Amino acid sequence: MKEEKKATRQSYGETLEKLGEKYKDIVVLDADLATATKTILFAKKFPERFFDMGIAEANMMSTAAGMATTGKVPFASTFAVFAAGRSYDQIRNSICYPNLNVKICSTHAGITVGEDGATHQMLEDIAMMRTLPNMTVLSPADDVETRWAIEAAYQIKGPVYVRLSRLATPIIYEENQKFTLGKMMPIGEGTDATIFATGDVVCEALKAQAELEKRGISIRVIDVSTIKPIDEEMIVKCAKETKRLISIEDHNTIGGLGSAIAEVLTSKYPAKLERMGINDEFGRSGKAEELLHYYHIDAEAIMKKF
Repeated sequence: MKEEKKATRQSYGETLEKLGEKYKDIVVLDADLATATKTILFAKKFPERFFDMGIAEANMMSTAAGMATTGKVPFASTFAVFAAGRSYDQIRNSICYPNLNVKICSTHAGITVGEDGATHQMLEDIAMMRTLPNMTVLSPADDVETRWAIEAAYQIKGPVYVRLSRLATPIIYEENQKFTLGKMMPIGEGTDATIFATGDVVCEALKAQAELEKRGISIRVIDVSTIKPIDEEMIVKCAKETKRLISIEDHNTIGGLGSAIAEVLTSKYPAKLERMGINDEFGRSGKAEELLHYYHIDAEAIMKKF
């Protein structure tokens, strides 16, 4: 990992601005949070293709669906708690059911929203979105992967949910690395354990990997940037090749990444999976790093398992 840090929401805004030049059919909608979601960058450059829908998230999703029927490619953005939670009915019935080409890019997901507290810490969105037919779910880990994910979302014909965070996290990847939709990214070839991680806690898994290596413990980190469709082949491969399997996510342990992996293991290659995440409870207010420690989803919590 590099010392340089950037929030994936910032990477999203910068990528939208660049894609706006390349793809003239992109339109962007926001629910009165353009400065926070960073869609403000697109709005300033392409004001005629930006629509501030006010504090009316459900209406924004329905409007995005209508725009998609005209051939536009809408990117609808707000905080994850409002995108997946407040707008669920519209996403289900107006976007996924007719399989419309709408991209829902939610920022401020997970407990790393920090001081905003439980009401704004969306810990259920992966579960909600991955159960919807026709929906693709992406959860990038850093700046480079976010830029890939946003362009990949544009290329997919159908609904996409992209999960982004508020917290600035280390840049993991090089510009020339290749990402493939639906494929997990292995980091290291460890044989003692595999850690499946997604989003802003991938860097925590990598910190633990580096420290455990000093103790002679060999860890394989798997970055799960595509949660749906899940990479079944990689899950089975890791189950066969490593002694322990662990998942970690800034999300409820019910229905999220760990659940998705467990579903594959039960049907393809039965193996024990240890799931790390928020254990069926709400978040609380605090600094992001302190909350990761409090809920035992940081590098220290991973190392304590060995």
